[in-house]
Amino acid sequence: MATIPAHVLSACISGLFLAATLPAQVTPEQTPPTQASPAQATDDATPPSGVSKVRIVRLSEVKGEVQLDRDIGRGFEPAMTNLPIVEHNRLRTAMGVAEVEFEDNSTLRITPDSLVEFPQLERLPAGTTASSVHVIKGMAYVSLVKTRGNEFNLLFGQQKLQLPPSSHIRLHVDDSEAKLAVLDGTVRIDGPAGPTDVPKKKTVTFHLQDQAQPIQTKDVAAEAFDTWDKNASGYHAQSASLGAFGSSPYAYGVGDMMYYGSFMNVGGCGSMWRPYFASAAWDPYSNGAWAWYQGAGYSWVSPYPWGWTPYHYGSWSYCSGAGWGWQPGGSWNGLNNSIASAPKNGTGLIPRHPITPPRAGEATLTEVNLKPLVKSEVATADSFVFRKDSAGLGIPRDTLGKLDKFSQHAIEHGAATTAIYINAPSSANGRPSNAAAAAGSIHRGTAPPSGAEMSSRMGSSSGGSGNSAMSSGASSHSSAGSGHPH
Repeated sequence: MATIPAHVLSACISGLFLAATLPAQVTPEQTPPTQASPAQATDDATPPSGVSKVRIVRLSEVKGEVQLDRDIGRGFEPAMTNLPIVEHNRLRTAMGVAEVEFEDNSTLRITPDSLVEFPQLERLPAGTTASSVHVIKGMAYVSLVKTRGNEFNLLFGQQKLQLPPSSHIRLHVDDSEAKLAVLDGTVRIDGPAGPTDVPKKKTVTFHLQDQAQPIQTKDVAAEAFDTWDKNASGYHAQSASLGAFGSSPYAYGVGDMMYYGSFMNVGGCGSMWRPYFASAAWDPYSNGAWAWYQGAGYSWVSPYPWGWTPYHYGSWSYCSGAGWGWQPGGSWNGLNNSIASAPKNGTGLIPRHPITPPRAGEATLTEVNLKPLVKSEVATADSFVFRKDSAGLGIPRDTLGKLDKFSQHAIEHGAATTAIYINAPSSANGRPSNAAAAAGSIHRGTAPPSGAEMSSRMGSSSGGSGNSAMSSGASSHSSAGSGHPH
């Protein structure tokens, strides 16, 4: 993994959480010729009590069929990676899986055919957060980091559990019962007979109809999506290690940036972060979407797996001969991260958001495709192709090794390939189901995995940062050449 310079990381971390505010609506204005600067505004969403609804929560991964109800009166709509999650939103999966990331690197993951809602997402006067997640049906994994003061409540049926820091649980809810498996930590349950402590590797079953005392079982049974959850938790643990710099536990989105790109010294422009697989012709605002949020206006949503922090903080600059790069600085921009108009490669303008709110029948997620959307993806049953100017789109997280050499080869030759095998979670009968295939993971190499994990040749799967809301704009670019980087 690339290393961020200490002074840049320090500036990035201090800036990200210095002012996590919800900017008011602004009107884009012209900026100096080679700078695209985020709009600056103040927080107008803090109630008199001092409790704020301003949070930094996002859909950090979307695979397959996933929908989000953004509480704007439109019900469920197609979801894409990096959509902000705000209080009262509802998240639903069909043949798909989704992950939600909170400010401190804690995560929620839901499997196919699941429904969750977020009745509480608040920032308390002391700066800590209070989050409540209601699992209505399906299976959810919650992995909390060791952050003091933050409150996380898990709701299901008539139950309300306050999960302690560093806990890791799996919850499966159906019409009649809920099964809570404690994967790490200890969870206390208050029941009719008093509190019950559920230790690591134990499972409790709740009968939702009669609210009887939960039944504790001896151990945790394996589920099809445990490997997906384990891999994702490991990826975020690596990200959290970056945030430990300078005694700060936060590095929101920086881990994604370090896997999918690196800082470099660009002559005349200083230290800039650039995504891998991006040539000088790549543009950070050619592809994305404007998402409407009631009371906040339009929010720019990037489809790239790293595309959260660089579009809410800092600024993009174009450096002649090298291309666009990102630099930290300034204030954090929340939902309303409208970007001021600025020259693009010295000639064009980055896309403006729609002038008026969406009318009845109009889309609330307006796609922007100024250029064809380039994706890296599975090429055959046993090979993966990295494409020039994909900027990481389609590349799964932390499974294909270091990306810098692949990036260099793709930029020079148009594409690069590597041998892979693809795992899909197995169902109860030991075979990968169609729903489980949505969470299939791609791994480098030609040898299948050992143990109970099934090897599945899914040539049509991207295995990575797929975005259903952007898929209609995708196209496969022909490449000048391909092959393993030397």
